[in-house]
Amino acid sequence: MKTTLNLLIAILLLSSSAMAQKFITKNGNISFFSSTPMEDIEAHNNQVNSALDVETGDFVFKVLIKSFKFEKALMQEHFNENYMESDKFPNATFQGKVANLSDVDFTKNGTYNAQIKGQLTIHGVTQDIEETGTFTVSKDGIAGNSKFNVKVADYNIDIPKTVINNIAESIEVTVDVDLKPLK
Repeated sequence: MKTTLNLLIAILLLSSSAMAQKFITKNGNISFFSSTPMEDIEAHNNQVNSALDVETGDFVFKVLIKSFKFEKALMQEHFNENYMESDKFPNATFQGKVANLSDVDFTKNGTYNAQIKGQLTIHGVTQDIEETGTFTVSKDGIAGNSKFNVKVADYNIDIPKTVINNIAESIEVTVDVDLKPLK
């Protein structure tokens, strides 16, 4: 899977001669939040790789699961060992497109609503998703932002009965990436 995604990113980045059409980051941010009456759980990951081809709308992400940081070390350990099985499924990936590409003017500064469609793979399970977000275009690059929910059960993540009331069935995911032109 790692090799496949790296190959996909390489093809995306090298697929056309107009390199100014490609934007990347290696330090994007993804966080998640789970809220239940028993406990709130939050984690952040600032080692997110992402690439966007503004000509084709191709958009990819790769997230190292072990890079999520929690307030409590024990939560992080349980997350990696018991729920996400990070040694077996080290990455989460997204491969998709900006579905409303004609509505986003990547050549003009401003904030644009975006519809993103593609395949999200978490815990070895791939699901088709369609989410909304924004792209903010500036002289410095493109900022991409989105907030959406992921159902734990959709990705075969087992929550032990002893802690089922501590973890929400649907987890809020926030994505923030600052993409810079590929030079």
